[in-house]
Amino acid sequence: MSTATIAPDEVIRLDHTESREARRARLSSGGLMTAMGLVLLGLAFQTRGDAQFALSGYFDAVELPSFTVPGMITVLLSAIATIAAGVGFLTGRLNPRLRTGAATVAGIAVMVGLVTWAVSGSSLPFQVSNQLAGTIALATPLVLGSLGGVLCENSGVVNVAIEGQFLVAAFTAATVGSVTKSIPMALVAAVIAGVLMAAMLAVFAIRYIVDQVVLGVVLNLFASGLTGFIFDQLVQPNSSTLNNAPIMRAIPIPGLSAIPLLGPVLFNQTILVYLAILSVFVVTFLLYRTRWGLRVRSVGEHPEAADTVGISVRAVRWQAVLLGGLFAGLGGAFFTIGSTGAFNKDITVGNGFIALAALIMGR
Repeated sequence: MSTATIAPDEVIRLDHTESREARRARLSSGGLMTAMGLVLLGLAFQTRGDAQFALSGYFDAVELPSFTVPGMITVLLSAIATIAAGVGFLTGRLNPRLRTGAATVAGIAVMVGLVTWAVSGSSLPFQVSNQLAGTIALATPLVLGSLGGVLCENSGVVNVAIEGQFLVAAFTAATVGSVTKSIPMALVAAVIAGVLMAAMLAVFAIRYIVDQVVLGVVLNLFASGLTGFIFDQLVQPNSSTLNNAPIMRAIPIPGLSAIPLLGPVLFNQTILVYLAILSVFVVTFLLYRTRWGLRVRSVGEHPEAADTVGISVRAVRWQAVLLGGLFAGLGGAFFTIGSTGAFNKDITVGNGFIALAALIMGR
């Protein structure tokens, strides 16, 4: 009996077949980057003058130097970098690791290019520290809402009702905060409101198997109508007592808040911003480092298999959806006690849908 031998110089080559979904994602990402690069290319030839950047704010403890860059050249280089990243995606010559790096470079290039185009020729410098701090603060509800959606999605429930959870939580936080003049009480009330909205989602989506997209739209309309009606009939006529909540103040972390540039951006924020940053690590740990997270992902990916090994699919989904409501409630509190202290009709202005989009794009 003889066995086949392979010569040392012969190489076995296995062709990697790209799935249809992966190819669609790669092409759409590459097309978007290329389109943004072309937009920057057009803006580059309309840019006049230099762009001034100040790394530190007016009240920062350590003053960093300012610098000036040529506007047209900077926007042009940003356009070239973005187009190059997009072409790399479209041609498929980048492996997954390089794609991550290329997407990061493209994102930074787009941001730098647009900011440079906007401030070119201005006599006032662009305050990098202040803008970054404001960006992180405004991203807080998006982060918390996306985390709530992540928990629901991993359990097999599509949460389109993040906007409604935001609205009810924001209204509850403003009302309770106005009555009690206590930020902790308002924050707890917002969390409870978010969990109650999540419970409504769970009842119809898990217990009665209602179409989840339609259900999310209905819950959003319900939240908008309910908060708007109560606001018109009760809160607005008594705004001095029912719509005048205290506002969260920034809490500087001793030592860290004095770090140049990063200190004011990351370590001089409100408690909600700190909770949002901490929540990212908590949710990641829960989903990928605990037995409970494994059960959540199993009931989301293959509920029949999870059921055969004794996992209660409904119970795990309920837990994930309610926990997601907790994070959405925190995100909703930002719009009132985290910013203005007062509630207005539809104050969330679609941020729940932006959080849902961030969840989808961040897969």
